[in-house]
This record gives sequence, C-alpha cells and structure tokens, in this order.
Amino acid sequence: MMTIDKPGICHSILTTAVGIGLGFVTSAFAQEAYLLDMSTKKVTELGTLGGDSSEAIGINAAGQVVGRSVTAAGQRHAFITGPNGVGMTDLGTLGGNESGASGINAAGQVVGYSYTTTDDYHAFITGPNGVGMTDLSTLPGWTNSAAIGINDAGQVVGNSGYYRSFITGPNGVGMTDLGTLGGTYSQAYGINAAGQVVGISGTGDGQYHTFITGPNGMGMTDLGTLLAGVERGGISAAGQVAGDSADYTHAIISGSNGVGMTDLGLGGDFSLFENINAAGQVVGEANTAAGQRHAFVTGPNGMGITDLNLLVGLPAGGLYEATAINNTGQLIAINIFPPPVPEPQTYALMLAGLVLTGGMVRRKQLMRG
Repeated sequence: MMTIDKPGICHSILTTAVGIGLGFVTSAFAQEAYLLDMSTKKVTELGTLGGDSSEAIGINAAGQVVGRSVTAAGQRHAFITGPNGVGMTDLGTLGGNESGASGINAAGQVVGYSYTTTDDYHAFITGPNGVGMTDLSTLPGWTNSAAIGINDAGQVVGNSGYYRSFITGPNGVGMTDLGTLGGTYSQAYGINAAGQVVGISGTGDGQYHTFITGPNGMGMTDLGTLLAGVERGGISAAGQVAGDSADYTHAIISGSNGVGMTDLGLGGDFSLFENINAAGQVVGEANTAAGQRHAFVTGPNGMGITDLNLLVGLPAGGLYEATAINNTGQLIAINIFPPPVPEPQTYALMLAGLVLTGGMVRRKQLMRG
C-alpha cells in the first residue's frame, strides 16, 4: 500500500517545521483521531499516549495506524497501533524530545522524523510492526531530514533540508538524491508500490512544477504546474497524481501517470487533499455548500465525493479532516474539541509559526531556479 505524510506531521519538511512552530496542539485546541470502517460504519477512537491530543497520519491494510500524540509528560511522540486501530504504542525517539510518524507499509514498517541528541531532526524507519527505530541520516551537506512515505518493499521517500528530495532502496537502505527539473529545489510527496515518486521541483526559470518519476525513482518527468507551490500530494498504484491545486483552493486528481486533471469539489468553494490509496480513492477536507468544513472520501479514481459526516455515527463535533485511507475500506479522521479558543500562549505559538512560514516562503522564492 502507498502511504504519504501529511501536514500534521507533515508531509514535507516545511510542513514539519510549521507544525513545530505552531506547537502541534494545546489544551485549548485539542484534537483526537478516529478509525472508520466504511463497510461496517464502525468508528474507533484511537486515544492518546497519555496527553490530550493525537493525530493519525497513515494506515496500512491491516488497519495499523501511525501518527503522533502528546504523552503524559507533554512531549510529542510517534505512535503505532495494532490492527484495526486497537492499542497505541509509543515509538520513542532518536534521542531527542520529539518524533512523528508519517507512513506505514503492509509489514508495519513505520517512517517519519525524530529529533536527535544534537537537536537536529532525521528521517527514521522501523522494523516490522514498529519495532526498533533506525536513523536514516541525511543527504550529504544537510543536517535535517524527514521521511514522508514508504511502500511495501520498504523504499522510503522524503526530503533532506528544505530543498532536496530523496528515495532509498528496500528497507530504507541507501539514500539517493532524486534531483530536480533543472533548478536547485525539489520535494517528494509520495511513493507507490512500483517506486514511482511524485513531488514538486524548481525548473531553473523561477517556476515550480509537479514531477513524477519512473519505477524506483528513476527519471523525473515534468507534469507542469498541476500542484506547483503546494506542500503535499500523493500517487496511486496506477500513477494517478493527487493533491491541491496551485492556488490552494481545490483538491485534484489526474489520470494514469499524471495525465489529465479533475477537480474533486464537495459543493463548497474550498477543498484540500490529504491521502490517496492504491485504487485512487482520495480523502481530505472540504467546505460544504453551507460553508462547513467536513471530511470527505471519494470512490475509486477520485469519482464521487462523499461527506463522511453523513455516513457514520460521529463523535461530538463531527469529523473535519480525513487524513489517510487503506485499500480495505478503512480510513482515519480527526475532530477538534472543544471549539478552538486559543489560550494566550497559543497566540504566541501561532504567531511564531506564521513568522516561520513566511520566512520559509521567502527563502523558497529566493532559491527558485
């Protein structure tokens, strides 16, 4: 199964940094993750690692869920659950105080990022069922890295520093620079079973274009501005590219190997992509015609978008975001409780996050080409 990262942890190095800048969540703005089985309409609360919040990011065919959660000590740690979302285990860190998981394959190998004893963050991979955390290090010349996704062969994709994407061999062995479309910048968003990678890259003329590679990350094909400037995306078994439009307002999906583009919609004026499975089912969040933010799921190949809040018995407040889907009809989603009223320290964290984001955007603009 193809898995990718997402925002909360982040699907990209930038998103990771922004999440850190925002402080994840606070007691005034907590969130909790749930597993939904579409065939039985059962909703399972995943719980936390002892703190007040959890965020689920990836799920495999057995229903093992990964993400990150606040611990009883107030730290943010990567977690894995058992099959069908039952039981949450702390994956620990690479020696630092924080970690987060972003993807999981059929064997239960987990990837993500973790802070080290030197206060850098590095990509990691675990053994089957989340056992053991191995530091994948970085590309030469960089001090930070984060893994974004993993396929069933154990090939890992991610980003090193802010500007270069990588792929590894099976079981995370060997980190290779994916290169660019002629510029100095690239970011990977997802990988499928064949090792095709999707992401964005600078083109050398001040533009960002979406790319797709061949199997095992070989060769980078320019798909134009399909997802240019967006911080997340994914790829199905057939090479369907999904993500957010270049203006950040609509979730979209292409045909095989990135050809063609369809707007997913939901009745409102805004939608965001979060994840795609092998069959091309997409999940995310979107405004309804009434202007409410709801989690959604589509059918295969992105056909037929459905509001999850109309399908299942929901926790209080409903589900505002679906973050991942497997190939057996299970997906994970998040709700926020109680209504978000930021505490004074939360405003400070939000401001810090916005300042950090603005600085990164300016840096990216300077690095274009």
